[in-house]
Amino acid sequence: MGRRLATVLAAPVLAVVTALGTATAAHAAPADKARVLSGWTQTGASSQQSWNAAQADRPAWAAYGFDWSTDHCSSSPDNPFGFPFSASCARHDFGYRNYKAMGIFSAHTSRLDDAFHEDLERVCAGYGGATGTACDSTAWTYYQAVRALG
Repeated sequence: MGRRLATVLAAPVLAVVTALGTATAAHAAPADKARVLSGWTQTGASSQQSWNAAQADRPAWAAYGFDWSTDHCSSSPDNPFGFPFSASCARHDFGYRNYKAMGIFSAHTSRLDDAFHEDLERVCAGYGGATGTACDSTAWTYYQAVRALG
């Protein structure tokens, strides 16, 4: 009787343990999370374009557990003097929030700030003359602010 009871109880217990193990594995971030994050936070235009595409299709990246939240340009205007800096600020927030969550923020801060500046400069490249100069000056000011204040 004892052996039969143990056999009857073992199957449901094993099923629960297996289900819990599977659920835990399903909620774990993929092993390449750091690589993906790095690819989306580089200074180049292709990195920015990749992040833009991923941000537009966030559900496809749900398994990674990225923090997509943003306050855009914090307490500074998102579109100073009409220059559309909001998306650049959002990518910068993405890098800051996700590297902080991974506990490796300080190793990447300088690159994230440089990528932010490059993103802003790509916005400014669309302007010429005095407007372009004003945009570049505003971009430099935003960059200096994040370098000083984080």
